[in-house]
Amino acid sequence: MKRILIALLATSTLSACATTGTGTTTAEVAEQTATVAEGATGPVAPAPADAPQLGSFGFDTAGMDRSVDPGDSFYDFANGTWAKTTPIPADRSNYGMFTMLEDLSNERTREILEEHAKTPGSKIGDFYTSFMDRAAVNAEGFQPLVPVLQTIDQAKNHAELAAIMGRLNRLGVGAPFATYVDSDDKNPDAAIFQFYQGGLGLPDRDYYLSDDANLAGKRKAYRDYLVQLLKLTGEDNAEARADAIMALETDIAEAHWTQVDSRDAQKTYNKLTPAQLAQAAPEFAWDGYLKTAGIADQPSFIVRQPTAIGGTAKVLTSAPLTVLKDYLKLHTLDTYAPYLSDPFVDANFAFHGTALNGTPENQDLWKRGANLVTNAMGEEVGKYYVERYFPPEAKAAADELVGNVLAAMDRRIQNLSWMAPETKARARAKLAAFTPKIGYPEKWRDYSALAVARDDLAGNVMRANEFEHQRNLDKLGKPIDRGEWFMTPMTINAYANFTWNEIVFPAAILQPPFFDPNADPAVNYGGIGAVIGHEVSHHFDDQGSKYSETGALEEWWTPADVKRFEALTQALVEQYNQYEPLPGKHVNGQLTLGENIGDLAGVTIAYDAYLTSLGGKEPPVIDGMTGAQRFYLGWAQIWRRNYREDNLLQRLITDPHAPSRERASVVRNFDEWYKAYNVSPDDTLYLSPDARVRIW
Repeated sequence: MKRILIALLATSTLSACATTGTGTTTAEVAEQTATVAEGATGPVAPAPADAPQLGSFGFDTAGMDRSVDPGDSFYDFANGTWAKTTPIPADRSNYGMFTMLEDLSNERTREILEEHAKTPGSKIGDFYTSFMDRAAVNAEGFQPLVPVLQTIDQAKNHAELAAIMGRLNRLGVGAPFATYVDSDDKNPDAAIFQFYQGGLGLPDRDYYLSDDANLAGKRKAYRDYLVQLLKLTGEDNAEARADAIMALETDIAEAHWTQVDSRDAQKTYNKLTPAQLAQAAPEFAWDGYLKTAGIADQPSFIVRQPTAIGGTAKVLTSAPLTVLKDYLKLHTLDTYAPYLSDPFVDANFAFHGTALNGTPENQDLWKRGANLVTNAMGEEVGKYYVERYFPPEAKAAADELVGNVLAAMDRRIQNLSWMAPETKARARAKLAAFTPKIGYPEKWRDYSALAVARDDLAGNVMRANEFEHQRNLDKLGKPIDRGEWFMTPMTINAYANFTWNEIVFPAAILQPPFFDPNADPAVNYGGIGAVIGHEVSHHFDDQGSKYSETGALEEWWTPADVKRFEALTQALVEQYNQYEPLPGKHVNGQLTLGENIGDLAGVTIAYDAYLTSLGGKEPPVIDGMTGAQRFYLGWAQIWRRNYREDNLLQRLITDPHAPSRERASVVRNFDEWYKAYNVSPDDTLYLSPDARVRIW
């Protein structure tokens, strides 16, 4: 995908509204110049009266474990005491700095929603109230879904079911295909409807196809969940019917691409006409599907994994009608279970939360309600969040830091020894064309067409999904609105958007431990500075580098530069392949390559920007630590995270990000880190100078 995040948070137990969106479940002022003058200053030192939120200089030194040699495990040295003394909350699959801030965002969102809930007619207040009224929801059982389930049951043939699939797509049911509207990679100013492989109830094809005993246990848990859903809706012969669905989805999984192939920008750019799409599975009733999905008039589509889409369609057309009906009903039930009565909520969480991620308890009702409204109407909530919690001075300080990091990247490109002058010129032009977005959108999304009822939870979710589906369809045939955001201001994350040549940082990540205007600049540059550098460098990673300064997917590097770059990145693949976070389970260096390049470059660029911000002066020694030591601690601190084993396993299979310990360990590639901590050849993390990966 071409929209790349700094980190993935814990998977929510709520299905995200509007899966037919603009790429992921994430929701993206003014254009700024991409470089600033040499010697520009960074965040100013704190005034005496304004103490940083963490420790004496912005880093929680109490969380360190100084008994650990930083050269053996820099993660444990920086974070070991925190890791030992910080339990994972019962409603979390993992816990760390991102989730800590997510909790804060949720508390703030709750305050906003509860205030609005006191005023009937407030859409966000009514949506929240509809979720919180469990007595009303429990009285309904699964009745809100009965009309949809009956429509599936009444289909007389496969063609009618294909048309129903298009209708389900509008309701946010991601079976059998995931779809979204986004820029055409080769024509970024034009929106185009896109197909992505989907239709599986387990997280990835490996969960169906691997002989691993742990994954076999997940398959059994999923099969048991399907049985439970069938029984909750009064169906008979549930065990045999669930087995049939497992067999069907295993066949679909066989057709799916791997995670590695699915992140390749060139392999996944396949522009097909409706006739060409139909050729992949001519037996499938594409005309009916496209019509009910609202895209029958489109001249072409992007089909990200054509053999997977075609293979899935073939599996569906060969499946018995009764099995196909059960498949669609169960995916509909799974999508909407969190918004039905308690037995459905509990069954859904027992599978998605506990069986897949090891989370013992579901989140409190108010948290789930806040997440739901944020997913459905994030920018409506975001208006109030920004007004209360993101002052103009915070944005101004972040703007300045972004400019300094962009300037550092420009200097790094100019001084590269392995890149040809003509490629450098294009790279610098691309950097100069960047649009940084900080905090929140200039224009808020309009939800006036979304109908919300105070006493109709499932209906609200259906209407929100249809609203989002239609909002995206409305982009087709119109100029791209580059002011759109794909994250809410409350999101603890950041992203790079290749086709729009932008980097985006929501308001909520611009706070400690990532950024504190009262903290030591070294910690700020090691934290948010490296995050900014990470997102900047995504535009030049193994996939982002395939997009030009206009955001178009095209070849603009010289062949020799591509070869040299691939040699450097292959060394990073091999480095990360060696990490073994769980016994017998290694990091997939190829899957995580883009993020690892981002971390390597992000820290490189941010350190340069930090040194430049000093204006030629030596950084002060604080608490006995040099500026370099504090910078690298700032980086390690943001990756504090404890995982449940099931969640970590899922991430190793599906997440393009390496686990936190390994992300912190990218420091082993920097000569400055070795000097700062006197790392020697006897230390575990030591790499000889010629083995250290240096790209940017």
